[in-house]
Amino acid sequence: MEEDTDFRIRFNSLCFITDHVGFHGTIKSSPSDFVVIEIDEQGQLVNKASDEHVYKVHKVLPEPNNLAKKPKLDLQNVSFEERSNQEVKTSAGCSDDDQNYEPASEKADTIKDGILRGEKEHLDVFGSLLDEKTNELLNQYAGDIKEKWNSKTELIGPSPEFSLGRILDKNQRATLHSAVRQKFPFLITVGKNSEIVVKPNLECKELCHLVSEEEAFGFFKYLDARKENSKFTFKSDTDKEHRKAVHHFVNKKFGNLVETKSFPELNYGADNPNVVITVRFREKAHKHKKRSLHECPERKVIHTAFTLRKENLEMFEAVGFLAIKLGVIPSDFSYAGLKDKKAITYQAMVVRKVTPERLKNIEKELEKKRMNILNIRSVDDSLRLGQLKGNHFDIVIRNLKNQINDSTNLRERILEAIENVKVKAVKLFLTPEDSDDPVNRAKKYFLQTDDAKGTLSLMPEFKVRERALLESLHRFGMTEEGCVQAWFSFPHSMRIFYVHAYSSKIWNEAASYRLATYGSRVVEGDLVCLEEDVDDEHLPSSKVHLVTEEDESANTYAIHQVVLPVLGYNIQYPKNKVGQWYQEVLSRDGLQTCRFKIPPLKLNVPGCYRKILKHPHNLSYQLIEDADIDVKKDGSHIDEATVSLLISFDLDASCYATVCLREIMKHDF
Repeated sequence: MEEDTDFRIRFNSLCFITDHVGFHGTIKSSPSDFVVIEIDEQGQLVNKASDEHVYKVHKVLPEPNNLAKKPKLDLQNVSFEERSNQEVKTSAGCSDDDQNYEPASEKADTIKDGILRGEKEHLDVFGSLLDEKTNELLNQYAGDIKEKWNSKTELIGPSPEFSLGRILDKNQRATLHSAVRQKFPFLITVGKNSEIVVKPNLECKELCHLVSEEEAFGFFKYLDARKENSKFTFKSDTDKEHRKAVHHFVNKKFGNLVETKSFPELNYGADNPNVVITVRFREKAHKHKKRSLHECPERKVIHTAFTLRKENLEMFEAVGFLAIKLGVIPSDFSYAGLKDKKAITYQAMVVRKVTPERLKNIEKELEKKRMNILNIRSVDDSLRLGQLKGNHFDIVIRNLKNQINDSTNLRERILEAIENVKVKAVKLFLTPEDSDDPVNRAKKYFLQTDDAKGTLSLMPEFKVRERALLESLHRFGMTEEGCVQAWFSFPHSMRIFYVHAYSSKIWNEAASYRLATYGSRVVEGDLVCLEEDVDDEHLPSSKVHLVTEEDESANTYAIHQVVLPVLGYNIQYPKNKVGQWYQEVLSRDGLQTCRFKIPPLKLNVPGCYRKILKHPHNLSYQLIEDADIDVKKDGSHIDEATVSLLISFDLDASCYATVCLREIMKHDF
């Protein structure tokens, strides 16, 4: 490819298919100027309600009983009563809507009795199950770990471990596990073939950076005790951002086990309210006890579908907020595709382990975040990426004007462009955007320094996925193992999204290179689709044909039949300059030998094919004249009407509206 040394520049430039002049204008002046509505697989707009979408409370299954795993020892009082003012309230039936929650407070003598009772139980357990020397060494090990934490000394290398030896009896092992965690909440225990090994509890250390040591220790004692219908309460807090950080930590680390909720403290000034965060175990009645299938048949996981409307909000931020409010984790949500941030978007979602009634109850809270939920109903399964027909767009283009040195009437230019694109194919692919904001500055700092901890301090709290990755790299180091752990810090749906995003980026560049190199000719070595009405994502390899020299000479195929592969293990590449380009790019990115099937990373990407040209469907438009304004032009003032263009169209999945607009306007944004 020596003759194409400038291709890296050319494939980033625009390659237009139509030949009209176009015009200039501004998009996304406000979120309401860019409305995106998902089209489901049945061809219906997801913001439209149908009979099956109507929410009816009487049809909703009751929520499972609020049961949690029973403790092996009666040690719960220690985890609750060592706290001076903020206690755990063991109140069955306290709903998510309890806005008058008041932390319980115990008398001093009760607290003292509880501590003494817990300490006596600890002594009994350690005295009966451990010999005197092991007990002494355990206390010494715990003291050393605590001393290092208090001195702010970072542990270098693998975390130190201490073995309590082998305990053959299963019940005794369970008792000892719980006793260690209750006495030393800054330690964890793991089992290895009847052996109990003690390690530092790094999550407890992390929580100590957010709350007091007393609160952190109490929280981990609460987790270990797992008392049925119990709640844990952090100390009251007036700092909203700090409460957000605590919510985020608990839900990220333990969201599959507990849920969090903020409650205003009673009898406190309304101008600066004290708010407490309560934690409770999630409902998992079907996991409460091990029974036979006849005694306790496994309950089917609840799936609730809904349409999410969001305004000027990133999708992952919206999912994170929903997860906190519902007491689940982000990976419990599934969706068919991502949507723009600076826009009003409607998209289908499904959340696991949440009933329609429970989702309905948070509607008011979502409105404060410019979010709404519609069409709530029960369904049988989650969504998958790509499970949509396409998207409908309603876009307002403002500040319309002619191209430079074009004196033709502006209205004529607009109508010419719309009509031209209506009847000709349009190339649609994603062009990445760059911006200078706190998020990108943090990313640039990381690329320059490899400093995960420093970057973490720069990364905004709402960037959940970036912070999860940085926390893993900080904990496990900038090593291969650290990168693997960072990868698995993302939920599966997000991991797949990033693989698809990279594959789409390469496809976009390949499409630009193909059109810049060969234009609208179909040449030898191209790949073409042999069927007209087949979905890109489901195009089988048997329907993809490699163009021969004879095919090219006979003009057998047209440009609208040309496809390019999306990376994966089950695709073939073109046998011309485009195929060479793919190999160069994969080599550049260190993926020349990658088969996109990597078990250690749980990566299994078959790939697919996409046509390089697509048609917009149902295209319509309307010119809107605003009120007359005084416009300054060439040093003089003239009365001129401000004209905006409202344009609506549908695009297939994996196609992008901004590229369609570029083709219409012959103008980059």
